[in-house]
Amino acid sequence: MADMGRYLKKHTEALVKDVGIEAACTLTGKSKATLGRYYSDHDEHADRFMPVDAVAALEEAASFPHVTSALADLNGITLSYDDRRRNDSDKGGVNTDVIALSQRFGMLMAEYHQSIEDGIITVNEAKRLLKETLALQQVLVEMKLHLEEETET
Repeated sequence: MADMGRYLKKHTEALVKDVGIEAACTLTGKSKATLGRYYSDHDEHADRFMPVDAVAALEEAASFPHVTSALADLNGITLSYDDRRRNDSDKGGVNTDVIALSQRFGMLMAEYHQSIEDGIITVNEAKRLLKETLALQQVLVEMKLHLEEETET
């Protein structure tokens, strides 16, 4: 089996174990045996891989997008994983985005001010700044999408 196949099967197994085998069976409608074949490294199952719709269903329930991340790695793509799980699926509109943007920018500036007080930005402070920067970037992306939606109508 090619190294790529082994790599994908390893991450498929991690995905199934993350969700739990029983839950994975329920979410995908597949049996334990079928799911096992998707990540088996036996030669007889070398050409069997989990269908994309099953991966999507499992990754929605998982703590991390194991297979998507593996595919990105194999293609030299860097992903930015947003682990926020919002209680409200309504994203609001541009006005909501502007408020969120202001709040996030304020948090970034507060973090920066605290980090630079002693004239040195430590590794932990840099990590916190990076986290705030990524959160700000996510708000900007959502705002861009909402603006694009408004221009289509």
